[in-house]
Amino acid sequence: MESQVRPATSDDAAAISRVIIAALRESNSRDYPPDVIAQVEENFTPEAVSALLVKRTVFVAVLQGSLIATASLDGHVVRSVFVDPAHQGSGTGRQLMEVIHVAAANAQINAVRVPSSITAQGFYARLGYLKIRDEHHGSERTVVMEKQLGD
Repeated sequence: MESQVRPATSDDAAAISRVIIAALRESNSRDYPPDVIAQVEENFTPEAVSALLVKRTVFVAVLQGSLIATASLDGHVVRSVFVDPAHQGSGTGRQLMEVIHVAAANAQINAVRVPSSITAQGFYARLGYLKIRDEHHGSERTVVMEKQLGD
């Protein structure tokens, strides 16, 4: 069954936070040490997510009434793409990214970038993103990737 993607609302903040923290702890923890996971988690409390909802274009995927994934667009930068670990590999992430790409194209954005975790680098590569560079924020390594839109 395919999930339904819709714009996030302020009522989604706690559920978005839960999905992100679950993905960080279960999936990203394979590639990052506990101190990095804990530091990143601080950016995704329900209160922090509420603040992001005002600053970014945020989408969520809902399946049978439960929020199972989120992704956002901040100008030309894709941010905070997380899928509940129980639903990873189901196509939900790809479905959300299609919506993000359409939103970017509608905003006349020709290329999008994503600061990818090591964990998600392969996912973005399969969607046509190319690695630009590595960035290090303390002991956290991210991979900046870019995808051309259109044509």
